[in-house]
Amino acid sequence: MLRELKTFVTVARLGTFAAAGQQVGLTQSAVSAQMRVLEQHLGVRLFDRSGRAAVLNAAGRHALPLAEQMLALYAQMALPQAADQWQGELRVGAIATLQTGLLAEALPRFRQLAPLVELKLVPGVSLQLFSQLDAGELDLALLIKPPFALPKELLEVPLAREPFVLIAPLEVVGDDPLRLLAEQPFVRYDRASFGGRQVSRFLREQRLNVREALELDEVEAIVRLVENGMGVSLVPRAGLWLQRPTRLRVIELGELTFHRELVALLRRAQRQPALDCLLSCLDLQN
Repeated sequence: MLRELKTFVTVARLGTFAAAGQQVGLTQSAVSAQMRVLEQHLGVRLFDRSGRAAVLNAAGRHALPLAEQMLALYAQMALPQAADQWQGELRVGAIATLQTGLLAEALPRFRQLAPLVELKLVPGVSLQLFSQLDAGELDLALLIKPPFALPKELLEVPLAREPFVLIAPLEVVGDDPLRLLAEQPFVRYDRASFGGRQVSRFLREQRLNVREALELDEVEAIVRLVENGMGVSLVPRAGLWLQRPTRLRVIELGELTFHRELVALLRRAQRQPALDCLLSCLDLQN
């Protein structure tokens, strides 16, 4: 019954029997036959079949996390106990500042503990990485805490809390962040990103109408633009720009300071020793 459970999970993630068949190496009819066998054994229908789509019904939504948990437990039976014997691929997605920060500091320690694990690092923005984790394309996602409730099958592990600061070109005078934001051109942290949404909320709360010069979702690029006189910006105090001499002013927000929270997300059913080891290495860097 394990192969039927694996196929069921794949169909649930991809939404059609045809797409699931391509991924698991079966014909569409073979996938359909496996799902009928699984439904007969369970005594319930799992899908609302409409055209080419295979949408989980209430019974299917209840069964999915249980199926994932059973498959994960089965996989753990073959895992060695010693960290230096763990093998296989670990797919880790991370936003840029975490790739060059906490993750870069944690990976040497992880490599010492688990030298046989093959790490695949996937770059991306927070929303993209969240979607990839939810689709089963990543084992771990390191990102900004999503501004919405998480699905119950995902586990959130806090990593860090970073304050936002105002950055301005050297030639810009004045220390009042609100006045500078109102008077100077503004390089905006992409409002569609999780971090950018926090910036937008801050501007609304302070009733500020800024003169936008550019909008992008890359902290290092924003810093370079500000250094070259493009305008001022609100960015988290994080990234490689803190480790090099900069040609800009960093102005604290004082009592107006807001933060972005960095978290690790993983699927509860797919938790494994190698992931726990990596999370422990990340925690040691805080």
